[in-house]
Amino acid sequence: MSTWFLAALVSSCAALNAELLISNAIVAPDGFSMNAIVVNGQTPGPVLTAQKGERFQVNVTNLLVDDSMNKSTTVHWHGINQHESAEMDGAPMVTQCPIASGRSFLYEFTPQDQSGSFWYHSHFQLQYCEGMRGALIIYDPEDPYLGMYDVDDESTIISIIDWYHVNAYNLALGDTPASTLINGVGRYPGGPALPLSVIHVVPGKRYRIRLMNMACRPNYVFTIDNHVFTVIEADSEYTTPLEVDSIQIMAGQRYSFILIADQPIDSYWIHAMPNYDTSFAGGLNSAILKYDGAPAVDPIPRNWTMTNPLSEENLHALVNPSAPGVAESGGADVSINLEAVWDGHMSYLINGYSYTSPPTPVLLQILNGNFDVSELKPNGSVYTLPANKTIEVSIPGGQPEGPHPFHLHGHPFSVVRSSGSEVYNYVNPVRRDTTSNGRSGDNVTIRFRTDNPGPWFLHCHIDFHMEEGMAVIFAEDTTGAASTLNVTSTWKQLCSTDDPSSITERTVEQHRRRHMNHRIGH
Repeated sequence: MSTWFLAALVSSCAALNAELLISNAIVAPDGFSMNAIVVNGQTPGPVLTAQKGERFQVNVTNLLVDDSMNKSTTVHWHGINQHESAEMDGAPMVTQCPIASGRSFLYEFTPQDQSGSFWYHSHFQLQYCEGMRGALIIYDPEDPYLGMYDVDDESTIISIIDWYHVNAYNLALGDTPASTLINGVGRYPGGPALPLSVIHVVPGKRYRIRLMNMACRPNYVFTIDNHVFTVIEADSEYTTPLEVDSIQIMAGQRYSFILIADQPIDSYWIHAMPNYDTSFAGGLNSAILKYDGAPAVDPIPRNWTMTNPLSEENLHALVNPSAPGVAESGGADVSINLEAVWDGHMSYLINGYSYTSPPTPVLLQILNGNFDVSELKPNGSVYTLPANKTIEVSIPGGQPEGPHPFHLHGHPFSVVRSSGSEVYNYVNPVRRDTTSNGRSGDNVTIRFRTDNPGPWFLHCHIDFHMEEGMAVIFAEDTTGAASTLNVTSTWKQLCSTDDPSSITERTVEQHRRRHMNHRIGH
């Protein structure tokens, strides 16, 4: 884990003030030198922390010079609802124009009534695959589980990242990551045996571990030899305690769990088994849990058999657990079914349309008086939603390269039907912001309330699939957004510093290059 720890600067205005410098650098997190995008000189970027209720003031300066990874950028604050601050969501050509190279932009927002585990990353094309990502934690002084753990700080954050030895746009069909990075360090087959990330624990202490999948593609099964976990959070939402011995975590998801250091003093393997590999030989896909007093050597292999995996349907929201709407089929005000398919050539389509960035940000279209779906672009990918209604969205599974983790901006949602289950739970489903749509036969269903005006992305968080069109926009309460959002002059200037049409052209060209040169078909 990075040693750069940005703590909240508490003052009379209670704000987190931070500077993020986005630049290119050569890095070797697994021993193989690669051109990358770094934040304040490192990848993952520095940890941002705040207290619940504090205002964020984060100045992002774009120093990118490498065209192959794009010189424009944005920062998305993954899991932050951006209530009454949609213009700060960081979704390019949805809620803002990108930040041009050589320019800065100040992100200012207050996460209203939010705490927990979040992360930030570029949302511009495939940039976060190149290294532009980091953890974000909002601590809750009234955490209902404070009495269950002794330690919760930067040392208890575990991030999992897929790392490639080629530019993300040059990946071919079937290419898998070169390595798995846990807290920024990993090993690859045939590479050097770099020191792995180590999580230090004191016998008898209780730790709140914040597990984050910051990967571009894989999901992982996370385990620690001889240890069980008590899950208390899913995607920044408290859950009722659930004991498990393994956690499958999709791209974009986060979990907090209580880990008790109750085993004999020793070192134990931490494993993150990706869905494309099952090898831990030589420390692949691994880190180390080290008890104080244990020798500083790699752990011995243990015959640790998992029997109690996390199943999403067994997670339940702790606070206000019932799903919005009437507790029955058809009990929502608006029901939307999103059928995603692969066109066999270059794109994913949702209900017949592949998402492409519009020439003007959707939010700017709304502020200019375009309120109806017929007026909003991209055509076919925008769904207007009325204010203060319950929305139910169903996303059947079974698409190629699945399962697909769908992430909603602007809202957490209640997962009334989880992947792998045929049960609809309206009473106490888990509430979160990213969920798997499962396999063929699944019909994952979510509900949320339209109480946050603005245009919000719903997309697959496998970044390559989003780039291939697996996304839609929910334009929520468009008239309310136009009347309540007060965008700044600097926000407006973003669209004059980088011609949006040229951004769209570059997107199309890189999309073409990625497919015609490298993708053979699904």
